[in-house]
Order: sequence, then structure tokens, then C-alpha cells
Amino acid sequence: MSKELERLQKRIANSGYTSRRKAEALITEGKVKVNGEVVTELGTKVKPSDNVEVEGIKIEQEDKMYILFYKPTQVITSVSDDRGRKVVTDYFKDLETRIYPVGRLDYDTSGLLLLTNDGEFTNLMTHPRYHIQKKYVAKLQGYLMREEVKALENGVELEDGFTQPAQVKVKKQDKERNTTLVEITISEGRNRQVRRMFEHFGHKVDKLTRIELGNLDLKGLNAGEGRVLTPHEVKVLRHMAENGK
Repeated sequence: MSKELERLQKRIANSGYTSRRKAEALITEGKVKVNGEVVTELGTKVKPSDNVEVEGIKIEQEDKMYILFYKPTQVITSVSDDRGRKVVTDYFKDLETRIYPVGRLDYDTSGLLLLTNDGEFTNLMTHPRYHIQKKYVAKLQGYLMREEVKALENGVELEDGFTQPAQVKVKKQDKERNTTLVEITISEGRNRQVRRMFEHFGHKVDKLTRIELGNLDLKGLNAGEGRVLTPHEVKVLRHMAENGK
């Protein structure tokens, strides 16, 4: 019987209702019931036969779905916005399955974003101890100097600590416009990290697009379009995270 038990927050996340971290918050806030009784302990374990309700909604297990989405700029990486702005899930209203974004891209950043209803997969992709490489193309104000490239590759000190080493490749520098086009690959996911890394040297980022995540890229997609990941792609992503690739 013990093998059938699973943590309550995992059960909620696996249902596709929300991520595991948000599920934990809902539990501690008293918004989860098991067999009709409110449960607030994060260590609670449930059986497959237990009735679990979140915010008054009975959760059911759903088939897992994994979507690669080319997020446009001026779209919020969320399932809702109290200011009425467009959110990424607006592009998938026809889906019967409830999905949510894996990690985030800033409002003014475009590019590759994953959406899923698999809470364990979300945790694997976003937890700090796992390192999935993410490649961006950035258009900067000013010239990115050789010594600045070297510093970025070694790690720079931001207000929340040193960054991990990055891969940096200058693609083009425009003398007339005084701009630099650069590719940068990181394996962290701090808030506005890439922008802050360049701003550390006084380079404002005019345009930022995430073009790769692990084994995935944006080939064949335009902004606002998405596709379902293949089982092999999901398997490779899991392997990368679990093995620190």
C-alpha cells in the first residue's frame, strides 16, 4: 500500500491543476481538501482512491502534455493577468487540458517557452539544482568589449550573487548605430538574468529572444505559434536535467 501513496502537492501537480510549488502554497493556505477535510500539512500523503479538491474543484489525473511555444513580446508568462494583458495561455484556449508555463520569459522578451500540465516535469526544468542550458540572442546598446565577454564567461557579480559561467559569442557590431548583436548561453534561470548581466557593464538590452532550451529550438515556428513535443524530446530534456547537461 505504501508504494501507492504520494505527496499531496505531487498529486495536485500531476493533475495539471498547477505547479508543485504553487500546490504547496495552496495547501498551506487551507485551499485543499482530502476526502472533504481541509489539509494544510505539506507532508500529507494520499492514496489513488482519495478524493482531492483544490479551491472547491475535484482534481483528476490528465494525460501529460508538453508544448513548445514561440512567445511574442508584450505577452505575460502566466495563466492570467489582473491588468487584462495578454497571457501565454490565451494562445491555447481550444485545449481541453489545463496547461501552465514552465519558468518564465519577461514581458519584453520573446522566444522559446515550454507549457505543460506535468508538475514533476516543471520542477525538473526549473529547480536551481538542475541545469538546462538556454541560449539567447540579444541586441545591445554600445560595443561589448573583449574583456566584458571574458568576464561574462567567467561569471559576474549581480545583486543576488555571482552568475555561473556563460558562453558568449559576438555576432555583429554596428558602428553607425553603436550596437552589438550577441549570443549568450546560460544554465540558470534568475529573474531578468541576461538583461542584468549585460546591464552590469552598462549595456541596455534593446531586444532579447530565447532561441534554444536544451535540445529544443524555434525552427519552423513564428512568434505566437507552438507545437507538441515528441516523447523523445521530453525524454532527452529529462535526461539533460537529471545529468546536469
